[in-house]
Amino acid sequence: MNKKRLYETTFIVNAALEDQDIDAVVSKVTGYISNHGGDMQNVDRWGKKRLAYPINKKFNGYYVHCTYEILPENMVTIDRYLVLEDTVLRHLTLQLDEALIQLRKDRAMGIEDVVEEETKEEK
Repeated sequence: MNKKRLYETTFIVNAALEDQDIDAVVSKVTGYISNHGGDMQNVDRWGKKRLAYPINKKFNGYYVHCTYEILPENMVTIDRYLVLEDTVLRHLTLQLDEALIQLRKDRAMGIEDVVEEETKEEK
C-alpha cells in the first residue's frame, strides 16, 4: 500500500500570455494534478517577474507555487505533463520530508525560540 506524500511544485508560465490565458494554464495544471489523485493544499501565485536568464528567448515569467499530496507513482505523469506543456517554461518539484513539514508548522506557530533552546540544551 502506497502512502500519499507531500510535494511542492514551482512552475513558470510564459508571461507574454494574456492574464486570462495565464489563469487558464494555472487552472489546467492544478486540474491535471487533481485528476491524477492529487489533493491540492495551496496554490500561491507569485506573479510576473523578470527571469534571471532568458528561457526560450523569454525574459519574463509568471511564477506559481503549489503544494499538494499525491501518490509517488503519479508524479512521473505530472512531471511529464509539465515538460510537454508548451506554456510552462520551467518547473521544479520537491518532495517534502516530515522534518521539513514540522519545521514549517513550528515557524508558522512561532515556536522557533523553543527549537533553539532545545538544541542549546542538547549541546
